[in-house]
Amino acid sequence: MSRSFRHTRIFPITTARSEKQDKRFANRRFRHAWKQGQEVTDPREVSDEWTFAKDGKKYWHDAPRQAMRK
Repeated sequence: MSRSFRHTRIFPITTARSEKQDKRFANRRFRHAWKQGQEVTDPREVSDEWTFAKDGKKYWHDAPRQAMRK
């Protein structure tokens, strides 16, 4: 049961559940640019992470026990 609770009080600043879809699109753009022969070495060169669904994370010092459950 060690994984049923969060161990750190860091929470995302969003209502989005995940960034999986955004990461998929970013990697698709990266692979497409690579196949076209562009000199790209990082997916961040072809996609803007500021447009992703989540807007960062924040430490919540007084997080209630209910928020710490997964």
